Amino acid sequence: QLRVASGMPMSFGQDDLKINGHAIEVRINAEKLPNFAPCPGTITQYHAPGGLGVRMDSALYDGYRIPPYYDSLIGKLIVHGRDRPEALARLERALGELIVDGVDTTVPLFHALLAEEAVQTGEYNIHWLEHWLEENLN
Repeated sequence: QLRVASGMPMSFGQDDLKINGHAIEVRINAEKLPNFAPCPGTITQYHAPGGLGVRMDSALYDGYRIPPYYDSLIGKLIVHGRDRPEALARLERALGELIVDGVDTTVPLFHALLAEEAVQTGEYNIHWLEHWLEENLN
């Protein structure tokens, strides 16, 4: 990045890049559905998911107080698989293992989205989520 930013050419070309699986990230927010209002409060129980191809980036712990003054992002759950179906299966398992008690989160939203055929197949566009939210959360 530094080389490119300073005007130097990249040391590799597009043909050198190889696909190595499929990754998905979901951003876990302390928010109350359906209007995504911030949900400050105290975490009463937290358990991060784990396992092959699962990574949870978060600073949460039991007793952590989420203040009302900042962004409601409380964690990023990232999964990787050999292909999209494997990554989606790992995401579903990891979301099932994740425990964040004491505040409302967007975890139920991700469970609902994973049940959608469009998400499973990857057949959606930039407006799909807008329409889905209007139909399913209002």
